[in-house]
Amino acid sequence: MTGIPTLEIRGLNKSFGPVHVLRDVDFAVKSGEVTALVGDNGAGKSTLVKCVGGIYPMDSGQCLFEGRPVTVNHPKDAAGLGIEIVYQDLALCDNLDIVQNMFLGRERRSGLVLDELSMERMAAETLVSLSVRTVASVRQQVASLSGGQRQTVAIAKAVLWNNKVVILDEPTAALGVAQTAQVLELVRRLADSGLAVVLISHNMNDVFAVSDRIAALYLGRLVADVPATEVTHAQIVELITAGRSGNLGLAATSAADGDTDLDDGNGAAR
Repeated sequence: MTGIPTLEIRGLNKSFGPVHVLRDVDFAVKSGEVTALVGDNGAGKSTLVKCVGGIYPMDSGQCLFEGRPVTVNHPKDAAGLGIEIVYQDLALCDNLDIVQNMFLGRERRSGLVLDELSMERMAAETLVSLSVRTVASVRQQVASLSGGQRQTVAIAKAVLWNNKVVILDEPTAALGVAQTAQVLELVRRLADSGLAVVLISHNMNDVFAVSDRIAALYLGRLVADVPATEVTHAQIVELITAGRSGNLGLAATSAADGDTDLDDGNGAAR
């Protein structure tokens, strides 16, 4: 893909007290692409995503959306731009059905009552547009759904509102083989429909199955952002664990410095 990135981060720095978590991170995603964000525990993936989503403020750096500078100080700011994050816990309510979950907090009304027919139609149309065939009815309670079906509902909820960037945090974690294949097919379909997709995953098979580009974080630094077709599994593993692989990543001296002071400010690696 060519052209202006849908979302671009330049020179992002983030610290928690004396702990420097992200260091001069440049990160960009384009429409029609799946960009995999990979890194070991403590590399800074969660902190980067939370800065993009307006949960953490940036200490320094610039955020551009479709080429124009923007300020994201709150999750509502990110949502207003068209950035949706599907976290690993999915944030679904088991006691509600699919329609109620997809419109939770954004319910449509007809006068003083909920417009149930309109919401049901929009939910069904969204699932159909994503070629979702594993859900029997949009009125099923989420408690009755499998892990793969829950992930599908969470992704459909993310695209319902005409978002332009969808960030998926470990979408295939704890899924079986068949469910993983269904979710990865859906991830690929999101990008093919024109969305910019960020896939956070520790599973290299998943990463190489659907990604166009791979961005590797190592101890708070983005050490590589390369086309998936131009690197191997072994090279990505080396970038994740050592910060360099051949001519990719940090210089040998930088990789050997051992910057091990990266956590979320509460002693927990991010």
